[in-house]
Amino acid sequence: MARKRIMAVALSLALSGCAVNPQALTTEEMVSFTDANLSALAATQEPISGPISLYEAMARALKYNLDFRVERMKTALAMGDAELKSWQMLPSLVAKAGYSGRSNEPGGRSESLVTGIQSLEPSKSTEKNMFTANLEFSWDILDFGLSYVRAKQAADQVLIAQERTRKVVNRIIEDVRSAFWRAASAQRLDGAMNRLRQRVRVAQANARRQARSGQTEPLAALTYERELVSIKRQLSELQRDLRTARVQLALLMNVAPGTRFTLAVPRQRPTALKLKWDARKLIEVALNNRPELREVAYRQRINVREADAALLELLPGINLYAGPNWDSNDYLYNNDWVSWGARASWNLMRVFRYPARQRQINAREELLKAQAQALTMAVMAQVHIARLRYLYQRHVFDAAAEYFNVQRRILAKVRAAAASDAASEQSLIREQMNTVLAAVKYDVAYADLQNAMANVYASLGLDPYEGEVSTEMSVKQLAAALRRAWEHPLRLASSR
Repeated sequence: MARKRIMAVALSLALSGCAVNPQALTTEEMVSFTDANLSALAATQEPISGPISLYEAMARALKYNLDFRVERMKTALAMGDAELKSWQMLPSLVAKAGYSGRSNEPGGRSESLVTGIQSLEPSKSTEKNMFTANLEFSWDILDFGLSYVRAKQAADQVLIAQERTRKVVNRIIEDVRSAFWRAASAQRLDGAMNRLRQRVRVAQANARRQARSGQTEPLAALTYERELVSIKRQLSELQRDLRTARVQLALLMNVAPGTRFTLAVPRQRPTALKLKWDARKLIEVALNNRPELREVAYRQRINVREADAALLELLPGINLYAGPNWDSNDYLYNNDWVSWGARASWNLMRVFRYPARQRQINAREELLKAQAQALTMAVMAQVHIARLRYLYQRHVFDAAAEYFNVQRRILAKVRAAAASDAASEQSLIREQMNTVLAAVKYDVAYADLQNAMANVYASLGLDPYEGEVSTEMSVKQLAAALRRAWEHPLRLASSR
């Protein structure tokens, strides 16, 4: 009993020693982890040396954006997997070496089957200690066929990863275009909006002072102040949206929040923002280029090859082998020799499993067809919505431009009337503020029109560049490649 108790205690101690308890990260470890991430964010990035143009912003987003970097790593991982699958098609070449020994002689004896009498003295034909070595070259024909199919499937997985990368690129370029133009509007109009805000504050104080002193009627003063408050509210909403765009642009370029940079604001060219394709052409281009549809097509091809793999698995495997051998046993007549042969094996259970496997493949094929049809309808709807959004934003921009032009003419008339004492100072201040506000709305409408155009191109699934570009290129080279492509966007569709 005492022995059993001792053994039980020893076993309990051993098991408790193998137990693993969770250990939370210490504060020092978490600080080190965070510092490493922060230092890696901006590592090897080209510093900002001047005003950032639209195409430089796109280039920085493609070169340094973290989401894009993750997708490129996934593509590289898929390519590595495809390469490994290709190596599995090759025959195997296995080298073996071994040593065996025993404490006594490995002798043996024999006896007669008729009389049961030992016929010979005990003897041995192997040594107590032996070394062996062999090099075997083998090739399984069935494994070669299956490995070929798996390699083709892995190659399609690489293409799927590339399509997902294209999708991320399209989204990044769309977001950069949208954020850039709104941030450019904020930069161009920030001074005017601040001056307008200060002017509204002074005008409000004057209106209240005149109302208290009886220089104007209370109702007229309140009506005038209401107009000023309305202008100030609209101004605050516009400033909020525009300043947020600057933070979004910095995030897309992987620039640390709070970093000071300026934008090279290009001249507005509304006439260049025109769709030269009709709805039918847009849908045709989208159906041929959208990454989601191309991914489903690759998955259908993978599933077809899965059916081929299922048929190959039904066949018997034939393994051919050959190779040299060596044995240190001195009792052998030949210590080295070459052996060869063939082995056949057949897993009969796969024959019974094949119907269920085929049903699964057929079900996946039907699912992929349904996904393709649903995506086709979704892509068509997205193209229509993007086109309608563009047309709507075009009308909004034209109306904002017309309103701005009318407001400038009104301001000119009121300013002339105020100079001849035919209009009040309040009327002049009101129209000056309305003019600045109209300019802000015009600029915002132009940014929204740029955003709508970017959304149209994103719905088409077009690559934002021609030919091959690499993130190893400098920001300047990458920006030049993007500029060449976007100056002639119609060529993007024909480049695929």
